[in-house]
Amino acid sequence: MKLKINGEDHHFEKRLTLKALLRELGLDEKPVVVELNREALAPSEFETRELCDGDQLEVITIAAGG
Repeated sequence: MKLKINGEDHHFEKRLTLKALLRELGLDEKPVVVELNREALAPSEFETRELCDGDQLEVITIAAGG
């Protein structure tokens, strides 16, 4: 499966849920905002949202500062 993540092509051997992808990227424990094919997703959707070949994602980590 081919995905475009933050403008870069990534290849995966099997289909993934968004939660599994975040785990693969080391982001599953971090607060993130995800846009899938130009649609913002709620964190409650991460576990069940299946990704498809050719999907485009923007993943932004949230950092607090002061």
